[in-house]
Amino acid sequence: MSLRKRWLSAVFAPVALFGVFAAGGVQAEVIKIATTAPDGTAWMKEMRAGADAVKTRTEGRVEVKYYPGGVMGDPATVQRKIKIGQLHGGAFTGGEISANNPDVQVYGLPFLFRNQAEVDAVRAKFDQRIKDGFEKGGFVALGLSGGGFAYIMSARDIKTRDELKAAKVWVPQGDYIAEVAFKAVGVTPISLPLADVYTSLQTGLIDTAANTFAGAIAFQWHTKIKHIVDLPVSYVVGVIVVDKKSFDKIAAADQAVLKDEMAKAFARLDQISIEDNAKAVEALRKQGISVYQPNAEETTNWQKVGAESAQSLDSDKAPSAEIIKAVNDELAANRKK
Repeated sequence: MSLRKRWLSAVFAPVALFGVFAAGGVQAEVIKIATTAPDGTAWMKEMRAGADAVKTRTEGRVEVKYYPGGVMGDPATVQRKIKIGQLHGGAFTGGEISANNPDVQVYGLPFLFRNQAEVDAVRAKFDQRIKDGFEKGGFVALGLSGGGFAYIMSARDIKTRDELKAAKVWVPQGDYIAEVAFKAVGVTPISLPLADVYTSLQTGLIDTAANTFAGAIAFQWHTKIKHIVDLPVSYVVGVIVVDKKSFDKIAAADQAVLKDEMAKAFARLDQISIEDNAKAVEALRKQGISVYQPNAEETTNWQKVGAESAQSLDSDKAPSAEIIKAVNDELAANRKK
């Protein structure tokens, strides 16, 4: 080898080797997450903002890629894809992921909360416990957020529990608590994936559903419903989870960043949901949808559903008796104050 060639080799070989290591150093762990949340909604905007922050803070070592709008299938399909490694995680409602962690349903017990202040007080004590509960089923919960209160919405005029019995009522697929609650009223609900509700309202397969005010607009249900009962039935939560095996592939420092930024995004969503629901109910009224306020007697009759459905809960599918008692004790203590 000539002197010049040896010199070039000596100079460029270390540079080339450094390039290999550098390329390996920035190769991202891509976390693929699916959700039925439509693109463009506050949920997707904040989750994307969280993903951008993760990528920046980890210097490209961790990327979160989303599949919104149900393009990866309904929640049950998404969970199957996570098991086989086609996806790494998902953003679900509490009911949709409840088979993995039944305690996540505790906030959704019918007529549990009277107002947002009660929700805030209880969540401050129980959110972390619920998030930790996902690890038993092989998931890591990155964030938990409230979507707001769900209300009964219908194409028919419903004012009382008895009038609800004649309705064709939707419950989310896999939402055990909602199913038990409606059965307590004397309704045999129709279980469907969230993505099928709009079409089912359109065809008449169902005529009644429960959702948040903002959710009704986001999923375009407001174009098919005419009446809302202004009484919060349950509190809706969303949670973003990642398969623990995928999470464990990420370096510890980057895991901390991923948890931190997603928790921040979901904390922002808490406040955004409150604001969006307040705006949405006014928008629904302007659309000509009647919002009926039950009187005290009717309200009491509706609220009895909570106690009646609690007696029918299957201990294997429901939140643990321990957490139900703890939440009710916390509520009682706050109400005394």
